[in-house]
Amino acid sequence: MNELKVFSFDDVDVVDSREVAEMTKVRHADLLEKIDGYTKHLANGKFRSLDFFIPSTYKDAQDKPRPHYFLTKKGCDMVANKMTGEKGVLFTAAYVDAFERMRKRSTILLPSDYPSALRALADEVEQNNALRAENEKQKQAIAEFQPLRQYVDTILESTSALTTTQIAADYDITARRLNQILHEEGIQHNVNGQWILYRKYMGLGYTKSKTIQFTHSDGRPDVKMHTQWTQKGRLKIHEILTARGIFAVMDKRNLPVA
Repeated sequence: MNELKVFSFDDVDVVDSREVAEMTKVRHADLLEKIDGYTKHLANGKFRSLDFFIPSTYKDAQDKPRPHYFLTKKGCDMVANKMTGEKGVLFTAAYVDAFERMRKRSTILLPSDYPSALRALADEVEQNNALRAENEKQKQAIAEFQPLRQYVDTILESTSALTTTQIAADYDITARRLNQILHEEGIQHNVNGQWILYRKYMGLGYTKSKTIQFTHSDGRPDVKMHTQWTQKGRLKIHEILTARGIFAVMDKRNLPVA
């Protein structure tokens, strides 16, 4: 994971949403869609969205203006809190370190009187200790998560699409249960007997349809569409199930014994 760059924008320390998307390996357009949703919720809750996300534009390769955001540390906190598993842990560790480095580079102006200067130095030491403690927590979380990477590594090595039944078997649950979970999570719904992704998840490369030919009992030939999951979709399912405490069978073997 590359180093995240923190810089000052209108006297506020921020990072660029394009770098966040690249670091977390998500499409920038998908990240912008999520941030747009966060800003709406913040506005509804009487919060100042600019304290979290600052809208801006940049020029693409064709010199056309494109939207992006500057994320403050609060904005990074919000994005990280929505992530699960290793991705969320690593991004949190990266932006905490980046903002800490930026803070250390800033010039510290101490008060002119001695007691106030001592108080300021004491506050500085306290903040540094808090940041070090947070970093240690992140390191521990990463170390605890390492044994659960085997199934993810298997997914990344594979290129074939799988049926829901095949994926469900990896978690020792039924396809019916997996379909129900994905429905509860707002990923898919049932249309005429076939599970279809909701519109917001279409076009993201999670699934592909396969045409199956079959013959009715009366001899009539027919076709049926069957949904299969790509490896990208399989990773999405893995994130959802892991967040629910449902682990892949091969990962369960590596879980510590209570």
